[in-house]
Amino acid sequence: MLRRCFPAIFARGGTSNGLVIQRHNLPPQDEWHTVLPSAMGSPDGFGRQLNGMGSGVSSTSKICVLSPSSRRDADVEFTFVQVGIKDGTLDLAGNCGNMSSVVGPIGLNEGLVKNLIIDTERGSGCQTALVRIFNTNTSKLIHSRFRVAGSPPQFCPDGDYEMDGVPGKGSRITLSFLNPAGAKTGRALPTGKPVDALTLPDGSCVKVSLVDVSNPGVFVRTADLGIASDDHRLLDPTRLEADPVLMARLEQIRQAGAIKMGLDPLTESVPKIVLIFDSPDRPDTNIKCLALSMGQAHKAVPLTLALCLGAAVKLPGTIPNRLAVGDVDGEAIVIGHPSGTVDIGTTVKNGEIQSAELHRTARLLMKGDVFY
Repeated sequence: MLRRCFPAIFARGGTSNGLVIQRHNLPPQDEWHTVLPSAMGSPDGFGRQLNGMGSGVSSTSKICVLSPSSRRDADVEFTFVQVGIKDGTLDLAGNCGNMSSVVGPIGLNEGLVKNLIIDTERGSGCQTALVRIFNTNTSKLIHSRFRVAGSPPQFCPDGDYEMDGVPGKGSRITLSFLNPAGAKTGRALPTGKPVDALTLPDGSCVKVSLVDVSNPGVFVRTADLGIASDDHRLLDPTRLEADPVLMARLEQIRQAGAIKMGLDPLTESVPKIVLIFDSPDRPDTNIKCLALSMGQAHKAVPLTLALCLGAAVKLPGTIPNRLAVGDVDGEAIVIGHPSGTVDIGTTVKNGEIQSAELHRTARLLMKGDVFY
């Protein structure tokens, strides 16, 4: 019997999960389409991915491909792959911030990190590792800091850090995205403007902010979509997906924004579209959003879009900047989303975004062979 399989790890990173595979266990990249869709259970016209490792949701149809890095400023290189649920397409246009959180721990555990940097906390003796990651999708560097234990040191998942959208507690993983502006377009504001007017197929216009930090985003105000102030508080992922007219209009806005940014409008993963509410529901929140990913309303927020939104709040004149409330001059921006909140730390010096930082947890769920 022919064994069509390859070694892989199934892991959760933040509010996403997916397969983590070492590059040497796969065929050449131009042949990935022959193995990866089937491993995830795609294409699946029913949208369930019942015949593979996916589960019919964009946040769980993800793959990270790892390898040691030959760069002087990185330990591990990884390529993110978003697998189309219904059509099985492989989208490598952008990165996934949530799944980025598993790259450092798994890279360490699998022996890909040759020059490990470890800090030991005085008193407690707790050890924190630094793994430097190069993401090939965006050509950007990420520094991942996480707790380790044992000899040789391995990722320690146990801890008391909680994040909204994930049950239980874990050890905190801190991700620092270095010089994240212009991940796909080369500029934080691809058009040079904080607000652009997009003309849609029906001739109507809508104002948006086009921002490219970590991943490109199209930010639109809920009020500009005809959603009354009394209704926007009731808007959640389920209600949004139940409105096909609004979903179609949002896709038109996303595609028009892509064209304006110089991106392929038919690439679903970038840019993503994010609805910005006129005011947050919680007093501890600076801004509230509802994001779409791969044509689905996200039950939390794609992490790279949270990074982009946190930076957009700091960019004068953008829609997020105008709608944010409270103290937005400090390092942390608190973003509200359907499952809770996420804190984004953005460092800006002389008008340049130097880094964006956030915290995640991760858990290794399975290790073995995946059949395709």
